[in-house]
Amino acid sequence: MPHAEPTHQTRALSRHLWQWTLVALAAVWFTLTAMAYYTGLHEAGEVTDGQLVSTAELLLRASAGMPSPAAPASGVNAGAVRGPDVSGYSPELHVLLWDQGQVSLDTHGLAPALPAPLALGHQTITVVRGERSTRFRAYVAEVTAPQGASRRAAVLVDTSRLKALARDIAEHIVRPAIILLPLIALLLGWVIRRGLRPVHRLSAEIAALDVDKGQMLSPNQPFRELVSTVAAINGMVQRLQTQTRRERQFASDVAHELRTPLTALVLQARQVREASAPGQRDAAAEQVEQQALLSGRILAQLLDLARAQNLCGQTLDQVDLCALARNVLAELAPGAHDLGQELGLEAPATPVWVKGQVVMLTLAVRNLVDNAIRHTTPGTQIEVRIEHSPAGETVLSVHDDGGRAGAPTTNQPGLGIGLTLVRRIAGWHGIELRTDHPEAPFTTRFALVWTPGKTPVS
Repeated sequence: MPHAEPTHQTRALSRHLWQWTLVALAAVWFTLTAMAYYTGLHEAGEVTDGQLVSTAELLLRASAGMPSPAAPASGVNAGAVRGPDVSGYSPELHVLLWDQGQVSLDTHGLAPALPAPLALGHQTITVVRGERSTRFRAYVAEVTAPQGASRRAAVLVDTSRLKALARDIAEHIVRPAIILLPLIALLLGWVIRRGLRPVHRLSAEIAALDVDKGQMLSPNQPFRELVSTVAAINGMVQRLQTQTRRERQFASDVAHELRTPLTALVLQARQVREASAPGQRDAAAEQVEQQALLSGRILAQLLDLARAQNLCGQTLDQVDLCALARNVLAELAPGAHDLGQELGLEAPATPVWVKGQVVMLTLAVRNLVDNAIRHTTPGTQIEVRIEHSPAGETVLSVHDDGGRAGAPTTNQPGLGIGLTLVRRIAGWHGIELRTDHPEAPFTTRFALVWTPGKTPVS
């Protein structure tokens, strides 16, 4: 079975899923990085605040005896030299002590630049020295001896140290993710390809299907999603098979319908050629004309059927059956009169609305009435009725009281193109086509029945 080539360049589904998975991984990684940094910043702040408190309390406890304040100059250390083992987890602390309001210790010479007085507890302050300003996180505590002497301690740390510590914590958290990300991406690519193997196998099975032989996909599938897909494909195959059978039956009907008039045309043409008497030639020529007209009518019905199939994709509108039937009867009345038939309409005075495609319904009703005209004897009464049944159905029926010599019925093979056309239109609208024997004086009845709640089918 040939396959249509794609009109545009297609992409592999596995690659498409893998690319989107990488995008998701990158988003997760950036989110992890941001969360790690801000978590590290928060934790560093808490650790530093604890260090400040511990240092301040240590200074105050170490001087619980509270000796008399020393000269400010003797206690001031303008710069402290740090040891070789410092790290981000051992930030440089700035320590100040006040005894009786006088500076007794200033490790980094910050006292002149500090705002005075410093409040007790945690705080963030900005210290300006010359043209340089620095933000410090500080903790200030105070203790009063029983003799009434007081000592205040302040421990400060540069906030840039906190950011450096946060970055260090974030790097330790994120660095393993950077290493694992390519491995995870490769693993996911392999998993996606392996996970799509059932889809690839199903695609191969679909490509190997022979719809003409009635092949179907196995309903036993490993995943529920594939089971629903296989069910939908099998349903489509069944519809295609049904459509193929209909087309073949229709082709057989067309061949059967055309065989008789074409054979008659050949025989009558031969008689015209071989007849010696003028009367015989005229009679044979008249038969040729009648068979040609019959062939033309069959071809016209074929064109109507093709037209109806082209209209199947159109939307349904509200159609007044009473107005439709009146138009059809007015169109066919001259031909019925020439053949000695009588047409009648029994319908409500108010419109009877149904959902349908007006052109297709007109073709269906015209063919029912035309079949009644052409397949009954002269003098036949043909009546179109529009009514509502006790079950709530809307019914348009065509009755006649004449004999139908050779007329097709639903129980005989070779339904004829006219009834095939009506059945196609009825099936697409979700209408039932019924054939039965009505009450006297009518002998034959073809009815289109609209059942409430029944939807059109393709």
